[in-house]
Amino acid sequence: MIIRKKEHWFKMLFIWHGSVLPTVLPRLILLLIISICVVWLRGTIFSFKIPLNPVPLTLFGFVLALFLGFRNNVSYDRFWEGRKLWGALLNDTRSLARQAMTLPNIAEDNKSTTNFIQLLISFTYALKHQLRGTDASLDLKTRLNEEQFKIIAPTKFKPVMLMKLMAEWIKNIKNDNKIDSIQQARFDENLDKLSDIVGGCERIISTPIPYSYRVLLHRTVYSYCFLLPFGLVDSLQWLTPLIVVFIAYTFVAFEAIADEIEQPFGTEANDLALNSMCLMIETTLLELAGERLPEVEPQNGGIID
Repeated sequence: MIIRKKEHWFKMLFIWHGSVLPTVLPRLILLLIISICVVWLRGTIFSFKIPLNPVPLTLFGFVLALFLGFRNNVSYDRFWEGRKLWGALLNDTRSLARQAMTLPNIAEDNKSTTNFIQLLISFTYALKHQLRGTDASLDLKTRLNEEQFKIIAPTKFKPVMLMKLMAEWIKNIKNDNKIDSIQQARFDENLDKLSDIVGGCERIISTPIPYSYRVLLHRTVYSYCFLLPFGLVDSLQWLTPLIVVFIAYTFVAFEAIADEIEQPFGTEANDLALNSMCLMIETTLLELAGERLPEVEPQNGGIID
């Protein structure tokens, strides 16, 4: 994800990295070429004049803009829900760490509480890798002990198995009479919240926007853009290619943005900064435990993930 300081309005006109312009530029060039050909042929194909005028295209463009707005709202809702889930993850891991570090009988055993903190940190990294479909081995191997890593490494749903290890840790300290039943229930409540977060993220990643809806909108956007030169050529002449590309950029870019943020857990420029969120969670939990904080590499160009 890219987060920049507020840019001057003029500089924003020329920002390249982080915009969808690199993605849509080949399509805009194709539309430019088609528009130039339409103007050159004066809107005629095989001696047949395409009888279009701007009025129906204007009405159709207004309706299309409404559908694109709805499409972007749906995609942004998914993006924002993902961000809220990871915000809740930060709060719930802090709560579990605070409980482990401040309950008197548990806090005396530094090795045990540190192990629990590392399980929480590993959980966040495992969830990130599961959502992105990447290999979590390197991040987990450096944070889990050898026995725990052997249990987690071959599993498919690593965050769920890590929750099981945390539940077993809670069961063990209950059996050792370090906490009572009420305190155990409080731990379980926060573990249930972690389970809800995993389920919420899995719901987003496994339930895309219906494909037929995406295809319909995609076809409509490009049909409109390809017909637009025929409706403008008589009135705008050689200004037609410029106006068509400008209008097409708006519609095509909106569609590209919606596609990009529909799955917010990826690695594209406008997806959620899961690397930074994992590092934030790890830093705050280690600070609670009084452990050495991880080194943070300097970020350049506003890129934080």
